[in-house]
Amino acid sequence: MPTFLLKTEPSDFSFADLLRDRTCVWTGVANPQARIFLRTMKLGDSALIYHTGDAKAIVGLAKVTKSAYEDPSQPGLNDEAKPKAPVVDLAPVKAAKSPVTLAAIKADKRFADFALVKSSRLSVMPVPADLDKILRTLAGL
Repeated sequence: MPTFLLKTEPSDFSFADLLRDRTCVWTGVANPQARIFLRTMKLGDSALIYHTGDAKAIVGLAKVTKSAYEDPSQPGLNDEAKPKAPVVDLAPVKAAKSPVTLAAIKADKRFADFALVKSSRLSVMPVPADLDKILRTLAGL
C-alpha cells in the first residue's frame, strides 16, 4: 500500500486532534498538484502526518479509511470526471515515538530528492517506499 505525507497546521488540526476524534475528513487542500496526489489515495493507504508551523516534523501515522471522494462542501468534477476538491477519511494509527524534523530530513542526503525537501509548499505528496521505511524507523512507527 502506498504512503503519503499530509501536512497540517497543528493549531488548525493536529495529530492529537485526530487521536482524540478517532477519524476525520481531510479537507482544505487547494494546491492543484497536491489535489492530484490526494485523488490517488485509496482505502488502506498510509499517511504520515506532518505538523507545519513551529513544529516542522512528522508526528504520526494514519490510515485512509475512505478513498478520495468529492468534498460535499465543494461539489463538482474536473475534466477527467474526478472530484475538483477531493477529500479522504483518515483514522489514526500511531503517534511518532520520535518526531522526525524537517531539519533532520534536510540534513540526510537520502532525502535530497524527496518532495518535502524539493517542493516544500506541497501539502500532499507521495512518499517513495524506500524513504517511507527510513522515516518510519526514524519516527519509531
